[in-house]
Amino acid sequence: MINRKDLWLLILILIVGAVVAIINPRFLSPINLSNTANLIGLFGIFAVAQAFVIIAGGIELSVGSIIALLGVIFVDLVAPGTVHWSLAFVVVLALGCAFGLVHGWLVTYLRLQPFVVTLCGLLIYRGIARWYTDDSTAGFPFGASFPVLEWLTTGRLLGIPHTLIAFAGIATVMGIVLHRSVFGRHLFAVGKNEEAARYSGIASSRVIILSYVICCGLTAVAAVFIAMYTRSISPSSHGNFYELYAIAAAVLGGCSLRGGEGSIVGVVLGTVLLQVLQNLVNLLGIPSSLNFAVMGSVILLGVVADQQVGNARFLGKRKPARSAGDAKVLRTPTSAEN
Repeated sequence: MINRKDLWLLILILIVGAVVAIINPRFLSPINLSNTANLIGLFGIFAVAQAFVIIAGGIELSVGSIIALLGVIFVDLVAPGTVHWSLAFVVVLALGCAFGLVHGWLVTYLRLQPFVVTLCGLLIYRGIARWYTDDSTAGFPFGASFPVLEWLTTGRLLGIPHTLIAFAGIATVMGIVLHRSVFGRHLFAVGKNEEAARYSGIASSRVIILSYVICCGLTAVAAVFIAMYTRSISPSSHGNFYELYAIAAAVLGGCSLRGGEGSIVGVVLGTVLLQVLQNLVNLLGIPSSLNFAVMGSVILLGVVADQQVGNARFLGKRKPARSAGDAKVLRTPTSAEN
């Protein structure tokens, strides 16, 4: 179900898309739309993953490094042909969930700050990826072919990229989990006020840990798609700043960095808007180095808007109470009371 914030975001996407199409008609070309849809699918998977942690009141900064490390491992297992790609996928998925389990445990049981835990993860996983490959590029050997795997990850169905189809399926399932399950209600409660949720009987530590497991597990899925999309991985740069894409998409989609707010529909729309803006930068010939400036501006505007909405809600809740109090103080005594 689309709320008012999501509706405004959808209108903004249509306006920006129309402006881009007017400025450069190539925006509506089938090739450009297909490439944009493919990127939406690739980046949308780990953007949805990031949303779960943000709603829980945390943050996951190691997304890019996890994509690099797990991508390297997946390629190393599949490329020689000694391990079937399905088994390699299970290994990568299990490692991603294990990373999330460790992050959640450190945050809940050792009471470490999510920023510190995931920042350390960013450095550790990137370092392991570089050590694992001896700081060299990992890729598929010349002539190597994996028809089924390539069709599943980079193929198209009726012109629609499989990455976009996978993203739609994941978003649908995660939307049901977040908005139609007991876990989803507990997740919002913990993100809004962890102490109050714990006193109300919610196992807040378990909810937070599970949010990190979901986040890193979905990131592992994204790592496989991205590895097959790029076909080669330089561990020193692969996935750099992807956590910024995920955070920007989540914030644009209405996820509050204070926790307790957000929707999957909003994250999907945020991902679409972010990729449309990236496409705008490319079509207008703006230097690609300004992509980071665009992302930083988007995150800043999203946080400012979230802060203003939060302040407006706070003042709106206080105003009636103050008016009622003033009415009691200023009430004129009746003749009977005199």
